[in-house]
Amino acid sequence: MRKISVFNHVTVDGFFAGPNGEIDWFKVIKKDDEWDKYTHEAAKSSSSTLMFGHTTYEMMKSFWPTPEAIKIDPIMAEVMDNNQKIVFSKTLASVREGPNWKNIRILNEIRREDILKLKEKEDITIIGSGTIVQQLANLDLIDEYNLAVVPIILGVGKPLFKDVKKMNLKLLEARTFKNGIVLLNYRPV
Repeated sequence: MRKISVFNHVTVDGFFAGPNGEIDWFKVIKKDDEWDKYTHEAAKSSSSTLMFGHTTYEMMKSFWPTPEAIKIDPIMAEVMDNNQKIVFSKTLASVREGPNWKNIRILNEIRREDILKLKEKEDITIIGSGTIVQQLANLDLIDEYNLAVVPIILGVGKPLFKDVKKMNLKLLEARTFKNGIVLLNYRPV
């Protein structure tokens, strides 16, 4: 059995997005060569299928295949563009692939048995997509949580673990970066 992991930026007060889904607070993340090296190495070494909800998918699709994204961060753009992608959406009927955005599957609902079948064949990384994280967490399907805690307090927003049942976690790694990010890696116990 392969694993499902989460990689998500969260605020110090536990939000993955502002109250209207905005992620403009990401702008407080300062340039840090060590953080860039870490994220690039992790992304390049992983052949994980990327999993998104519809909203996160649309945000990713609107940025990563663009010339601007390729210029700003060619390594991450290549990973985001070329890795397998699963998007959960009740409304999205089809997707249009392009030379810089491919390998996309749509699933219309989250069913435990379907996710377990996927998990037999591929490692999966959920990026953003708080509602997907919440649903899979409550189905005990997430094997690892990688939380990049960004040094900002929003005071209001969308909590990453809204309505998630209580679970105990074991800390596998805690790492700090010069830009103020603290990376926390947990496994459910």
